[in-house]
Amino acid sequence: MFKNMVIVAMAFFSLAAFCLPGQAHANEIPEPVHATWLWNPWMFVSDEAATLAFLETKQVNKVYVQIDRDISKELYRSFIKKAKAAGIDVYALDGAPAWAAPKGYTNQDRFLAWVADYQAEALEDSRFAGVHLDVEPYLYSGWNTNQAATVKSYQSLLQRAANSTAELGLPLEADMPFWFDEITYKNTYGKGLLADWVIANTAGVTIMAYRDSAPMIIEIVKSEMATAQRLGKSIVVGVETGETDEGSIITFAEEGEAFMNQELAKVAAHFAGNPAYKGNAVHHVGSWMTLQP
Repeated sequence: MFKNMVIVAMAFFSLAAFCLPGQAHANEIPEPVHATWLWNPWMFVSDEAATLAFLETKQVNKVYVQIDRDISKELYRSFIKKAKAAGIDVYALDGAPAWAAPKGYTNQDRFLAWVADYQAEALEDSRFAGVHLDVEPYLYSGWNTNQAATVKSYQSLLQRAANSTAELGLPLEADMPFWFDEITYKNTYGKGLLADWVIANTAGVTIMAYRDSAPMIIEIVKSEMATAQRLGKSIVVGVETGETDEGSIITFAEEGEAFMNQELAKVAAHFAGNPAYKGNAVHHVGSWMTLQP
């Protein structure tokens, strides 16, 4: 009888250990990313509750928030704390084409210094989960006059950011156009495709796959998805919702949200077998708010 009781007890504790909350959490499949850009942080300054309510309604679990040094750190802390409580990771967002200029890194240095100060002052429940860069070097004038030099400057910028964010213990992500797999480089960083280099030298990339149908989106990101899978990196597929004069195929502004969600589901299904695919990102809060159903 005693022997049987011991066996039952051992079985119970073995099962309990297997089902510990931490262990169960570790075995869970990560939730797909559903991200967005908040370019206007004054939205949460003027109405924090409404901004958070929108993100929660859209089931966003990751938001790239523009850093505006005119907004107090206390207001960022308040927003991040509430967002985290709602299951939303907040990444510090900044960048501009001029950052790819020869001395443009000074702007990035100021941004990252602000993030470092913020992280040091904030409690764990109100800290940024990472850093997200949106530089778009192809909009800098040097891209047309000396593309090779501008590409190298951009690479140096990302490498500098990677070093700084590593010191902060934060992942570095970057926005990237889908056509960077057509841009080559040959310099002190080696040689190859710029898309491959950016993917390799960041923790994650959000591809600006701005097309309004699943087949087109899948086609323009397949190369990057293959690279990310090979390198063990992460890709989030971004789509546009704002009005644009670049052509109707760029955005879901005409088709609306239901159609967009349908196409994003097709993209997710297509890349379901690729561990590099982490989810999608909708650009951006302001235009998404006014997107037709």
